[in-house]
Amino acid sequence: MLLRDRLQTALKEAMKAREADRLSTLRLINAAIKDREIALRGEDGPGEVGEPEILQIMGKMVKQRLESAKAYEEGGRLELAEKELAEIGVIQEFLPRQLSTEEIAAALDAAVAETGAATIRDVGKVMAALKGRYTGQMDFGAVGALVKARLG
Repeated sequence: MLLRDRLQTALKEAMKAREADRLSTLRLINAAIKDREIALRGEDGPGEVGEPEILQIMGKMVKQRLESAKAYEEGGRLELAEKELAEIGVIQEFLPRQLSTEEIAAALDAAVAETGAATIRDVGKVMAALKGRYTGQMDFGAVGALVKARLG
């Protein structure tokens, strides 16, 4: 089942079960996807985002919520931090399993070998190869630093 269909099914189930918090998070996901589609239409694009882009949107949502939860915890607003963490849990249900440190290292080795990367100028090639294969499965901000360290 496609990710978009899974999201719609979960939205309907949350409505039927009257799960307000889950429903709210699922609506936020759909709104973010629709916002991106509207932006694409303005750029004379296809107007519909694909599965990799949906994964990217959801990954960004998780990252934003992690930052918010951390800020709330530092500010002593634990109830708001818990709400952010609950939203992360709902979003992560639809994301693929995150790769372990060892799996990221192996993927990085394979991407470097595949692209023939040797210098810091080849970071873009390696990142493109990783993003093409592992969207939604790793934090590319952290992986970018690993690639630069490896090639630098």
